[in-house]
Amino acid sequence: MQRREFLTATAIAAVGLVTKVSPVQAAPPTTRQMFELRTYHFATADKQQAFEQFLEQSAVPALNRAGVEPVGVFKTVAAENPGLKLTSDPLELRLLLPHPTIDSAMTLESRLAADEAFQTAGKAILHALKSDAAFIRYDSTLLLAMEGAPHLVPPPKTETRIFELRTYESPNEERAKNKLEMFNAGEFAVFTKVGMPGVFFGGAIIGQGLPQLTYMVVHNDLSEVKKNWGAFGKDPDWAKLKSGAGYKYNVSKVISTFIRPAKGSQI
Repeated sequence: MQRREFLTATAIAAVGLVTKVSPVQAAPPTTRQMFELRTYHFATADKQQAFEQFLEQSAVPALNRAGVEPVGVFKTVAAENPGLKLTSDPLELRLLLPHPTIDSAMTLESRLAADEAFQTAGKAILHALKSDAAFIRYDSTLLLAMEGAPHLVPPPKTETRIFELRTYESPNEERAKNKLEMFNAGEFAVFTKVGMPGVFFGGAIIGQGLPQLTYMVVHNDLSEVKKNWGAFGKDPDWAKLKSGAGYKYNVSKVISTFIRPAKGSQI
């Protein structure tokens, strides 16, 4: 089996899409998107600002030309995340890259390398020397969209909206699959009903804190977060779903981060 076929089959099997994958054939095509979440870390605020400008002017348009759209670019504000116990705004930028297929995710860098306009416009960042590196490092997580929410859904753009990125870590692979099944059993609709519609929902294939799933919802305003989650907890459909004995103990840790769109974000 070729490397690309192996990774495709592994990715799909990892989230329970199929029960058996041929050792000599790629997995069948799927309409479920892949989501790559990147977090870039910077040495200084000036480096962060320069990279944000690079994303807005060069990288996001190039990503669109490569078939990745809409691209999300986000910042984290310490004051809006008391649960994270941050002493200052983190020097980081988060990217959300939706792909139509896993092949798109795997070949993205080669497509960008072949984009002459991007390579020219972004040369200062793309070829920054070790002594003046554009960023320290970036972390990446690759997710497969859940069956019940196969595509990213960009929300309407408003001045006050704030996004909530949530990661659910599970104690083992079986419970992680169980939590995915719980979402597909009807959890998606509750988010929209209570006023915090989902942007994307995905099960992690590669990344940190595995096994885990990650999703993003949007609130009209930071002041509505408590009200929205209160309504979620009291919703009868959610109460019925969580009471199912089969869905017990499938989440061992919840990581919630509130983020704002940065310059160049298309989400």
